[in-house]
Amino acid sequence: MKKALIIGSGLGGLSTALRLSSSGYKVTILEKYSKPGGRLNQLRKDGFTFDVGPSFMSMSYELDELFRSTGEKNPVTLTELNPLYQVYFEGGSRPFRIWKDPDKLEEEFNDIEPNLGTKVKSYLRKAGEFFHDTEDKVVKSNYENVLDYLLKLTRVPLKHLPYLFRNMWKEVERSFDSDEVRIIFSLVAFFLGSTPFQTPAIYSLLNYTEMKHDGYWKVEGGMYRLVEELVRILERKGVEIHYNTEIISAGSSNGKLFSLLDDKGKEWTSDIFISNSDAASFRGKILGRKNFSEKKLDKMDWTLAPFTIYLGVKGRMDGLMHHNYFLGKNFREYADKIFTSSISPRKPYYYVNVSSKSWPESAPKGCENLFILCPVPDRRFKPEWEDKNELADNIIRDLSGRVNFDIEKNLMVKEVWSPVDWEKNFNLYRGSGLGLSHGMTQVGGFRPQNQDEKFPNLFYVGASTIPGTGLPMVIISSRLVLEKIEKEYGRNLS
Repeated sequence: MKKALIIGSGLGGLSTALRLSSSGYKVTILEKYSKPGGRLNQLRKDGFTFDVGPSFMSMSYELDELFRSTGEKNPVTLTELNPLYQVYFEGGSRPFRIWKDPDKLEEEFNDIEPNLGTKVKSYLRKAGEFFHDTEDKVVKSNYENVLDYLLKLTRVPLKHLPYLFRNMWKEVERSFDSDEVRIIFSLVAFFLGSTPFQTPAIYSLLNYTEMKHDGYWKVEGGMYRLVEELVRILERKGVEIHYNTEIISAGSSNGKLFSLLDDKGKEWTSDIFISNSDAASFRGKILGRKNFSEKKLDKMDWTLAPFTIYLGVKGRMDGLMHHNYFLGKNFREYADKIFTSSISPRKPYYYVNVSSKSWPESAPKGCENLFILCPVPDRRFKPEWEDKNELADNIIRDLSGRVNFDIEKNLMVKEVWSPVDWEKNFNLYRGSGLGLSHGMTQVGGFRPQNQDEKFPNLFYVGASTIPGTGLPMVIISSRLVLEKIEKEYGRNLS
């Protein structure tokens, strides 16, 4: 049996391990953190359970494909979210619920955006055409080089060309009249760790996937259940996972990667290596590539960093749903400054997930668990976060006022993670939450490739390689890596 060594146990690494072990490879995973899952992790404290990072699943059929293609039954139960989420605008008299049904959505916004149902159908029709014209040709495709990528782009109908020359905000401006609706339809840019003023209009396809094509799904019992079930299957298949093991250097021989050295001095050898660490920073930090030196990495465009707060609260918070957004009045000004500010935002925009609304067992009886995410600049712009508790308290006060509930008075658990913590725990470059951003010069064939340019037996999976960031994208990434490995090394099944 050929051996495969995977660095990192994020969803990309676990998915690749499942595919390779099902293809006959002997698989070992090395993980820096004390638990599997990478950013898809879990925090437990004083009877409260929190999903650390991702809190919903889109393009759920990619998860089904992963298990189906490996001969496994999907072990988790998914429940569709509808409404998808609710949005609080600063100073607003009520939150807006975001429904998949255009008629319900029109009723929700009838006082500020007349005829919204018709506008939404037109907007999603165009976004859907673009999605289906690119999904198989571009998104789910391997590239040999940039030229190969550009040639595949020529297969996309020319009617979609205008998408390449507009940002997402320009796209929603063309389709809707009120700022509130424009902002809501551009929120998907934040899922990519960016803002609609930096995100290309091509990502309006995410509006189509959330509101029409497949929607958003929650994993019964919490998102970490997916990691637990994957690990259970992998252990049954004989996959070994070693925790608290950080790779610090690599050794090569005869033009191939030969070994990896961990922080305890142990050498790991294999036939094939797959990095689920960041595809760009791994090349620089571990392989010492000049094209990925720290100086050059800092000049690349990275996604925003996560600032996260985990709260255990006594009492039921009726003003919150499973998914909630809290926005201010200065959207354009905020978005322009958020990438490069060296100070904590005074009027932060943030997302709140309350999984106890769906699974009461994630909090003690009569309590709620709150996961709050505020996108902030990465550590290139704000290296230190001594003021993290000040920002957390600012957000908690703002949230308390908006939902008319005194969180501080009823607080039982409080844990705050700044970009420093995220970088330390999960090896995120400069604390960037989702790796390289998705500008036109960093998508498709312009992203770091999933097969190393020097060592043919080294591959990459995850957010900073193709096709990009997000749970379904890294599952697709694992399939693309498997295709390249099997093309190079074949299957090991007898």
